[in-house]
Amino acid sequence: MFFSRSTVFVALSALVATAAAAPSTLPASQCNTGSIQCCNSTQKASSAGMSDLLGLLGVVVSDVTALVGSNCSPISAVGLGGNSCSAAPVCCENNQFNGLIALGCVPVNLSL
Repeated sequence: MFFSRSTVFVALSALVATAAAAPSTLPASQCNTGSIQCCNSTQKASSAGMSDLLGLLGVVVSDVTALVGSNCSPISAVGLGGNSCSAAPVCCENNQFNGLIALGCVPVNLSL
């Protein structure tokens, strides 16, 4: 079997783009950017509704594929009963918007 270099390049490029677009899930213990957040929803910064909200708030996100959480609240004492998240548990780099939005989020597995 022989493949042209362009065919291999296109296949590898598609694989890399797919891997970069899908954020991996972290164990809760590896969240070292602050408290784990429970967000009502998470979307890419470039999505229609989220980019509009970020624009209204004057927030500039340089990575349009970054995951942004909205309507977030901190989850404390992960692993102890009573603290759960039925929406989207995430670990975010920037939680300085009073829970309205959280920037640079990565999904978190609370059971790890």
